Amino acid sequence: MGVMATGVARDGQRTARLFHALADETRLRILEQLADDEQCVCDAGLVTDRRQGRWIYYTLNPAAVGELREVVASIGAPRGRRLRIASRCCD
Repeated sequence: MGVMATGVARDGQRTARLFHALADETRLRILEQLADDEQCVCDAGLVTDRRQGRWIYYTLNPAAVGELREVVASIGAPRGRRLRIASRCCD
């Protein structure tokens, strides 16, 4: 196993996983947002929070969840046709 210039032993599998993670567009956007400063989970709009004393309680944002349900429901079979789903792939 090689040694990096800093003297730290290189872990090939971990390095590959990190680069694989960076290959995802969504993960890259998240990293870009976190590069400047931390973010609140409620910034995504899917979660709301409320503080009670020293505790913070999170709940799903009903409007956002309803919107997601509508989107998922609209992804059904086109014009009322049923989708044929194979029971097994690549037999």
